[in-house]
Amino acid sequence: LLSHFSYTGFWGLVNNAGISTFGETGWLPMETYEKFADVNLLGSIRTTLEFLPLLRKYKGRIVFMSSIIAYFTLGNGIYSMTKAAIEKFCDALRLEMKKFGVHVCIIQPGNYARSTKIQPPLSAEEIWSELSEEEKAVYNKEYVQERVNFFNNILSEGSTNGNEVVDAMVDALTSPAPKARYMVAKLKEKVLVFVCALFPTVVMDSVLSYALSK
Repeated sequence: LLSHFSYTGFWGLVNNAGISTFGETGWLPMETYEKFADVNLLGSIRTTLEFLPLLRKYKGRIVFMSSIIAYFTLGNGIYSMTKAAIEKFCDALRLEMKKFGVHVCIIQPGNYARSTKIQPPLSAEEIWSELSEEEKAVYNKEYVQERVNFFNNILSEGSTNGNEVVDAMVDALTSPAPKARYMVAKLKEKVLVFVCALFPTVVMDSVLSYALSK
């Protein structure tokens, strides 16, 4: 593959692969954490390292799909974890690639669950059946159902205008002066990120705890 591109030139790489799931920390087995790290984080790193020689040679672009969920979590900490890690990888790569004329851009979509179908609606019964006996002793079905209802409601509010994210990706690939980060989100989502980034952690914890209690 690389030998083919070395003749034709190589301009842009978009790392878009990703998977999502829901569950509190102790609900998910270690195998799930490993799978998410492999797909959402290491998959993008593997692809980037493979094409890096050509991207340097042709002064290309590298685009990564992150999420505003890199800043906070509402029941899908495993997804947040991988997106936060991608952000830090990109920050290092962006600085390192400047001397080669390679731009590294991050796309940070808000809730586009209805566009991407990355996360199907949840079933409380299915989640409960997969919990360990230790977790079942701590939680109950009613709690799991409440969390599922909360998360499914978030999914139902997702935007269907996926073209907005695609437009940001195109700009990152073609603009003479691309942005380091493209946050494509609703105003309330941007406000949540703003609070998370600039206010003390105790404030953000209070905001998220309030949201989770509703």
